[in-house]
Amino acid sequence: MTTSPQNLTLGVLFAIGTSLAMSIAAALIKYTSTMVSIETIVFSQYLICTAVMLPWLATKGISALKTDCMKLHVIRGLSGWACFYCYYLALNYVPLVDAALLRNSAPLCVPLLLLLWKGIHIPALRWLPIFIGLAGVLLILQPGSGGLSFWHLIGFGSAISLAGSMVTTRFLTLTEPSNRIIFYYFSISTLTALPLAIWNWQPIPSEALLPLLVIGLSIWLVMWLYTQAYRYAKASVISPLNYLGVVFTGFWGWVFWQQVPDNLAIIGTALVVAGGILAMFLGKEPSGKEAAPSQQN
Repeated sequence: MTTSPQNLTLGVLFAIGTSLAMSIAAALIKYTSTMVSIETIVFSQYLICTAVMLPWLATKGISALKTDCMKLHVIRGLSGWACFYCYYLALNYVPLVDAALLRNSAPLCVPLLLLLWKGIHIPALRWLPIFIGLAGVLLILQPGSGGLSFWHLIGFGSAISLAGSMVTTRFLTLTEPSNRIIFYYFSISTLTALPLAIWNWQPIPSEALLPLLVIGLSIWLVMWLYTQAYRYAKASVISPLNYLGVVFTGFWGWVFWQQVPDNLAIIGTALVVAGGILAMFLGKEPSGKEAAPSQQN
């Protein structure tokens, strides 16, 4: 598809909307976690997203769920759930911008995961952005005399599990339609989140109901905006804009929680962003055609 200036503008706007919606969700999660458990938030989010998909299932019928890739669907559901669970736990204990940045380091983990899982070797040049980005992650983690921050490590766990979700989604898109992938993801993640939600159950105060609903709808909206962004613009344009989410999230952290990153964290953020953008450009298809994007989480 040839990208016209108008289409490019739409793609950029959708990408910015994706980052903004995800940052608002992050701020709401940090706020809501003072009233209900993280496990309840994760379960509520996925339950709402699954409910939004039910009209599609009612229209297409149960036959729309027939698949030969159930193992990949399960791995994607588990890794997506782990990503959000680790991310939300980190949001509760570390500055918003740190948690968002660690989660957005996922593209740096993808080549390593492909090497370990599928034995796909990484060209020598592509190690450069990985080392740059991981150096940035270390600066954010700031290992010192007291050791690594446990909750920062949990935040980096969201990046590793997100990388797993991205890889499995890429494999699934070769044979599976988008709505089937999304439905299985939401429903499997809902079932995975249920036991922990029951174990950590506590009464939900009335003032938490609206934030929980908005969080769930915002995650579904992020998925939709992300897909629309790639419909109108190339990955080389959209991918760097994902890092705006770090800026937006940092802004909410500054406004509502007076969280200001120190100099090492700022340098680390710059290295992760630089590594991610460089990895994206070095990973472009030689023919100039860019691969279809993986869906977030």
